[in-house]
Amino acid sequence: MVTETKKERTLIFFALLVLAIYLSPLFILQENAHIRVHDNLDSNLAWYKVLARSGEMFGGVKAVIPQIINGQLSRNAFGTEYSLIVWLYALFPTMIAYGLSQALTRVVAFFGMYLLLKDHFLRGDKWLTFQIGSALAFALTPFWPSGMLSTLGMPFALWAFLNIRNSEDTWKDYLVLTLLPLYSSIVLGFFFFLSAMGLFWIWDVIRGKGWNFRFLFGIAYMTGIFMLVEYRLVYSFLFSAEPNSRDEYFHAHLPFWGAVRLFIKNYLLGHTHVLTLHSLIILPVTFFAIYIVLSKRLWKQEKLFVFFFFLNIFLSLWYAFWFYEGWQPLTKRFHFLDTFNFARYHFLRPLVIYVGFALAVKIISQQGIERVKLAKWLVVAQIVFLCLCNDEIIYREKPTVKEFFAEELFTDVKEYIGLKPEEYRIASIGIHPSIAQYNGFFTIDTYNNFYPLSYKHQFRKIIEKELAKNYTIRKYYDKWGGRCYLFTAQLGKRYMIKKDSKRHLKHLELNTEVFKGMGGRYIFSAIPIDNAQQNQLLLERIFESKTSAWKIYLYKTM
Repeated sequence: MVTETKKERTLIFFALLVLAIYLSPLFILQENAHIRVHDNLDSNLAWYKVLARSGEMFGGVKAVIPQIINGQLSRNAFGTEYSLIVWLYALFPTMIAYGLSQALTRVVAFFGMYLLLKDHFLRGDKWLTFQIGSALAFALTPFWPSGMLSTLGMPFALWAFLNIRNSEDTWKDYLVLTLLPLYSSIVLGFFFFLSAMGLFWIWDVIRGKGWNFRFLFGIAYMTGIFMLVEYRLVYSFLFSAEPNSRDEYFHAHLPFWGAVRLFIKNYLLGHTHVLTLHSLIILPVTFFAIYIVLSKRLWKQEKLFVFFFFLNIFLSLWYAFWFYEGWQPLTKRFHFLDTFNFARYHFLRPLVIYVGFALAVKIISQQGIERVKLAKWLVVAQIVFLCLCNDEIIYREKPTVKEFFAEELFTDVKEYIGLKPEEYRIASIGIHPSIAQYNGFFTIDTYNNFYPLSYKHQFRKIIEKELAKNYTIRKYYDKWGGRCYLFTAQLGKRYMIKKDSKRHLKHLELNTEVFKGMGGRYIFSAIPIDNAQQNQLLLERIFESKTSAWKIYLYKTM
């Protein structure tokens, strides 16, 4: 027993050491680190800074953020002040906050998955290597940063719920259910997890397991905590009467075979917001394990693995066919089916895939002494593979955080303009509006998925002729519109044009009168506009900096 305890501590220490090494580039390089751009640098990191600077951290449910889209962006669009991630960015520099958030999320993910496997799915000290190894692999997955524990916290929550369901609960379980809502999002993971728990409870009732009011109370308790924490979301969903940009989001557009292709892609490769990196190692391992189960008729003994194997398939099917055009009659009748993304049940997949992986290597290891070694090396291989997919490696060709936000460059722009930022409005071409927002400029363009529909329609008039020339950006804007950008037909969906680009914008057609009517005075363009005068624009100056990824052509309305 003492030996096993020592081995457990040694392996946990080693796992935490691996996590520390994995996270070290964020703390060593800080602003010179390379991190994800999509739905991260281009949005959330700027939002946190804008919110902290706005003075509206505790603003009422009808408060607005003055810096963005002429004060028409609701404070509620930036989430709750009861989320710890908001306070990390309010109290610390951006990259310190980012590093702390990554560390907190991954450490909690590790211990949550370890406890879940140890107490419920791989019981017994003989599985210690698989428990800790699989938990470490899960904690190394490249989760969506601003999702926090929305997916990586699910194993901890499931551990608590299974304890409660089995009448083995203590205060620790309710502490977990209380704290997780403070560092996760209900719409980005836990709505789907909690509703799955509700289905689990109903299944128990149907199977004659009794009503288990303790389990039901646990589900209701965590749901209630989320409702309190996410009160802004609840208010916006239930009481906001003004149409918003999500009212024009239409998801049911894929033909049958298009949905089938999306299913195969999602099953094999995953999704950008819940990447599991399971294709190379985990997928063959689980297929090998299911072959063993089938060939040796181990259905009853390995029913948990079989359940997770087919649940993984079902979640990918659900995700893909949520976009099937056959839903259109229902979405037209029940509008909330369009405004709320029910496809996100696939956010359960990281939990399902890595529990399935742990069960799969256990099954393989039971096939003989050589297979024990093989199973251990498979776990090690997945950990090594995940380490090689560190952001610093994957995004090394992207701008660093410092190059992306280019504070030195935009300080020069601000000083050249010479006015207080609140006295004029700007928009960007070829770079994300989040960059200007991060640097304190007041923008009429933005990336938010919850803003007034009337503003979307008004802004569209500026780019109406450009949208008419390019079907891709027209569909992107009209059917979604989360990116309220100065789209151009020539650039399409390119909005990261670096300073070494040789491109020129030709034949640009903006409605500058509408732009000026919305308060627009300057345009930050990443490339020169050849027909600027035809668009009533005057090139004021070109800005460059060694520490910036961009070159800014400053255009002023005539």
